[in-house]
Amino acid sequence: MINTVLFKREAKASLKLLIIFAAILSMYITLIIGMFDPDMAQVLLQFETLMPELMSAFGMQGTADTLIGFMSSYLYGMLLLVLPMVYCIIRANGLIAKYVEQGSMACLVSSPVKRTTIATTQLSVLLGSTTLLIGYCTALEFIVANLSFPEALDSMELLRLNFGLLALHFFIGSFCFLCSCLFNETKYSLAFGAGIPTFMYVIKMLANMGGSLENAQYLTIFSLFRPEALIQNQTNGWISTAILLLGCVIFSGAGIWIFKKKDLCL
Repeated sequence: MINTVLFKREAKASLKLLIIFAAILSMYITLIIGMFDPDMAQVLLQFETLMPELMSAFGMQGTADTLIGFMSSYLYGMLLLVLPMVYCIIRANGLIAKYVEQGSMACLVSSPVKRTTIATTQLSVLLGSTTLLIGYCTALEFIVANLSFPEALDSMELLRLNFGLLALHFFIGSFCFLCSCLFNETKYSLAFGAGIPTFMYVIKMLANMGGSLENAQYLTIFSLFRPEALIQNQTNGWISTAILLLGCVIFSGAGIWIFKKKDLCL
């Protein structure tokens, strides 16, 4: 159950940040999809030839015969992983830990609204705004792709791919929310909520470069996001997505329970 007044206030507070991230992603999505053109693709191949390790680190490598395959390599290797992750980190920290640290949470917990309702409302804002951001990216990808390359994009493949992406960011967002509920100071909330996902992404980058760390990618949450398997509608892609959603449920439930029981020291 959520508190409507609190939800509206926090949703409004999220709007400015959402617009900023949506604007940045709009630029990159439009640019990358436009580079599917064979002439522009040669530029990417030259970059890959000159800087193979750097391109591999960011998951940007290889050519693709299909538009969705091209997007998977050059959008879902870094940009659509990192930027929404940063949004989740910032917003999750601001919804609980920042209020506790500033003492503003006293006004909320002293009201007739239950702690469980407060936590559930804040979580709903985080997951709802994340859904809005990924939904916007999905719609923009579809529009830009169809304007630039009519009938080159399979809409169901795009929807499956972005559903998996949404599950990944639900997992990251709920983990950040758990850290925000766990700690009373933002420095600790960010140290764990931002530090662990960022560290895992760095491990993913190093693993992409090959060598002795190649298998380390399976120790990160990003290995559970499998673009190719989702595009091809394979079972292992859906299993990985289900694991991410299960993790979201577990972290969300743990965060709400901790917030309900903890001594806020207000």
